[in-house]
Amino acid sequence: MALRLDGITTPFYARPWLVLLAVIPVTLVTFTFLGLYRAVVRYMADRAVRTVAIGVAVSAVTMFVVSQGLSLRVPRSVPGIYFALLLIVIGGTRFVMRGIYLSLQTRGGEPVLIYGSADVGRQVLQTLDANTSYNPKIFVDTSDTMTGSDVAGVRVIPPSQIEQNIKKFGIATAIVAIPETDATGRRRAARQMSEIGLDVRIIPNITDLISGRVQIADLRRITVEELLGRETVPPIPDLMTKTTTQKTVMVTGAGGSIGSELCRQILLQNPSKVVLFENSEFALYQILENLKALSANDGSNIDLIPVLGSVTNEALVQKTISNHNVDTLFHAAAYKHVPLVEDNAIEGIRNNVFGTETVAKAAGQCRVKHFTLISTDKAVRPTNIMGATKRIAEIVMQNAAEQYPETKFCAVRFGNVLGSSGSVIPKFNEQIRDGGPITLTHSEITRYFMTIPEAAQLVIQASAMAEAGEIYLLDMGDPIKILDLARTMARLQGREAYIDELEPKIPDGLPIKITGLRPGEKLYEELLVSDQSEATLHPRIMVEPTKPHDQVTRGFQAIAAIEDCISMGDLDRIKRALKKLPIDYRPQ
Repeated sequence: MALRLDGITTPFYARPWLVLLAVIPVTLVTFTFLGLYRAVVRYMADRAVRTVAIGVAVSAVTMFVVSQGLSLRVPRSVPGIYFALLLIVIGGTRFVMRGIYLSLQTRGGEPVLIYGSADVGRQVLQTLDANTSYNPKIFVDTSDTMTGSDVAGVRVIPPSQIEQNIKKFGIATAIVAIPETDATGRRRAARQMSEIGLDVRIIPNITDLISGRVQIADLRRITVEELLGRETVPPIPDLMTKTTTQKTVMVTGAGGSIGSELCRQILLQNPSKVVLFENSEFALYQILENLKALSANDGSNIDLIPVLGSVTNEALVQKTISNHNVDTLFHAAAYKHVPLVEDNAIEGIRNNVFGTETVAKAAGQCRVKHFTLISTDKAVRPTNIMGATKRIAEIVMQNAAEQYPETKFCAVRFGNVLGSSGSVIPKFNEQIRDGGPITLTHSEITRYFMTIPEAAQLVIQASAMAEAGEIYLLDMGDPIKILDLARTMARLQGREAYIDELEPKIPDGLPIKITGLRPGEKLYEELLVSDQSEATLHPRIMVEPTKPHDQVTRGFQAIAAIEDCISMGDLDRIKRALKKLPIDYRPQ
């Protein structure tokens, strides 16, 4: 009233004062209902502004309605002035006190930078306010509009200024606050922070963090699989469902890295039955329990059939396929570890070659509609027994395609998958945890890598395109230098790595020991036998031109000679026989 009338001219006993008899009780009740008096000032979040604004608005509306309804001679502009003043006094004083309290606190904890959009970063900062483990010093945001501004008192900088600021504040840890929905942006940021040498931590899930379901202590280090992964191409629904939905699907090697993921991806396509064929009892138990849990969560009632046995057991394979009327068969069972197969060549050939022959023959005889062989890039101009066996397995598959035209045979060839049991990544992780050294066979060795889920999805889609013995090739992206991989994995654990005896020793660093190529190991892997490939319906699946009939026939005839050598256990004769096959075998 004083602001409106330019001074206090209304006596205390005048009618306008009566409006407070209604305004004050209504305001107190409203603020109590909204929880304003329960809020601890030091922990008030930005959403408290909304609470204060609602309560103040109710109070001002009450003043307007009561004063006008009872003709209390309160000017109509007074409730508006009252709203502004009350908002400042009720809300402003609380935030001023909060600011004073926080400014008096000496924040400890590890200095960190937060990389992400200002909105998400602000939410993370609010969560960090109640945690003494981390002390946010800078925000990193790629948006030009945010650069140079402050978010909750923390300066926002562009990525180009990161290095100078981490030195200024002594920052060794970066928190990547980019939502999981932006996998590409998260991966790019994490890779950049890792290359700078920062220990990268990832927000588990921003929604869970803000809701309190997970704590800031649950921040985790980014995995190398996440760093090496790439933006996946969404599966083509028709290709995913053609050989799986409402079909009886059998997977050999169902407990392996690829076989188990194939089973999980197949389960998502609602098959009528999944037959799990596995030689390892423990692996079979694990995948069976895993699929049961997935099926229960989805509320599906898919029949899961575990079969324990070897793919070389002709009677068991035939009986399994026949009894369950298998429509689609994915043959993933194989010995894949190069040095082990090199040292156990006879068993490797028996399982990889004649196991494939057994399964392919049974599939043809039982009129399975689709048969897909899981192959490897090591089958191209093989230098080791494992690669040779997989190349021969491809020839076996192509021969079966000619013998049993009612079954659509194909093979899918790809490189290493991230996180597989035979991958170098688990070995490096263990060596880093043990303090080194990291063992590497050669400083220039490279490999292709792909995530297991992407590989499994592409295999299923390739099987839907098969007609008569095609060999499909998965686009693996660019090859990765294993030395760079080792350095990156060390950085993810907050350590630097150096090549022992070749590079200067780094204090508290991890030595990389070069051990020399193992028997049969290549520096570089290839996917194509020839220099040509053809596009398919899927941008990440190519097909190799079909081999002439006579070459497949000659290859299959020569395999018979290997079978005789196997029965006699003559390894030297086996290697000589392998060299005669049209597989370009080049043993080292």
